[in-house]
Amino acid sequence: MDWKRISIFFLTVVIVLGAIAATSPSLVSRIKLGLDLKGGFEILYTAEPLSTGQPLTKETLSQAAESLAKRADSLGVAEPEVYPEGEDRIRVRLAGVKNEDEVRSLMSKPAVLTFRGPDGTVYLNGTDFVENAAKLSYDPNTKQPIVEIKLKDRAKFKDVTTKLTGSTLSIYLDDELQSTASVPYPIDSDAAIINQSSVTEATKVAKLINLGAMPLKLNEKYIQRVDATLGTASLHETAFAGLIASVLIFLFMVIYYRVPGLVAAFTLITYVWVLLAVFDFMNATLTLPGIAALVLGAGMAVDANIITYERIREEIRSGKSIMSSLKAGSKHSFRTIMDANVTNLIAGIVLYYVGNGAIRGFAVITMISIIISILTNVILSRWLLHLIIRGNMLKKPSYFGVKEADIREL
Repeated sequence: MDWKRISIFFLTVVIVLGAIAATSPSLVSRIKLGLDLKGGFEILYTAEPLSTGQPLTKETLSQAAESLAKRADSLGVAEPEVYPEGEDRIRVRLAGVKNEDEVRSLMSKPAVLTFRGPDGTVYLNGTDFVENAAKLSYDPNTKQPIVEIKLKDRAKFKDVTTKLTGSTLSIYLDDELQSTASVPYPIDSDAAIINQSSVTEATKVAKLINLGAMPLKLNEKYIQRVDATLGTASLHETAFAGLIASVLIFLFMVIYYRVPGLVAAFTLITYVWVLLAVFDFMNATLTLPGIAALVLGAGMAVDANIITYERIREEIRSGKSIMSSLKAGSKHSFRTIMDANVTNLIAGIVLYYVGNGAIRGFAVITMISIIISILTNVILSRWLLHLIIRGNMLKKPSYFGVKEADIREL
């Protein structure tokens, strides 16, 4: 035996399995679950301009989606999914939300932000302010809390405060009064709302302004809810089904292909581990379509091993040596494997650019799983087989599940 190659083989297996055992619990615990697995709700908004004649462009729709995402973040919703759809729609997915009614109310409440005079005249709206421009500050003289706001056009604000000097300017959200501030003199700078009763009140006003600084009015088209219990049940059932399927696949590979089957089982475990690590690195969110893509990737990984091992077995049956069979079988199976993977990779790219939302997530995971499958179940698997065969560890055809009686004379 070539103990150097054998030692490299076992050292590789031990190191990889040790790394998998040490890191897998933390990787699994850090995976973020999507709406369909964690529970929550999904809202589809239709958007329309705040004023008549204002164009509705992809840019303003994207700005509104970004504003909604920031709004969800400010409400404490972890990893909200917000993206524009079509020409006038925005889809919002909020996972793990317990206080649904409160979050839903606050998400839709600041649809129209206006600043009005005592007579109800609208002088400013949310589009006049820079997004997330309101912040809590303190008056340098009185140390009282104030709200500073950065405007897009200071000249417009100066004209407004000149007209309202000695009067008041009130903040409304959907015709509901939120706060009133005095205008002691014309202001030729960014806005500052003074006379706040407390830090809490000033913080609330700043948050309302930031949430309302959105370029479009949003109308709730429909809402879809996923109960947290249902999401958890889906996750547990999916994980259980995946575990049973994995065990059956491993048993089949080992019983039918013998030693190469053990190598395949090892590379499949490595494939799943690397995929989880990439998920963690990308800070990705796992959904049911994502799990479907994982299952598809695992199936292709198994298929790659089966195609290779079957070609090797055919070469052994033809009377070739184990080493020659490995070389010939690997060479002849490589094109078939790559054709299948490249075809699926192209399909994933098309799905990503044509689809949206869950379809894009499915496409991304499919493409990533294909690349990882090639690295682990094609390159790594063949390298490990080369090590043990060149190390003269596998000398008998029976180690590959081939009977002596099936081998033809050359």
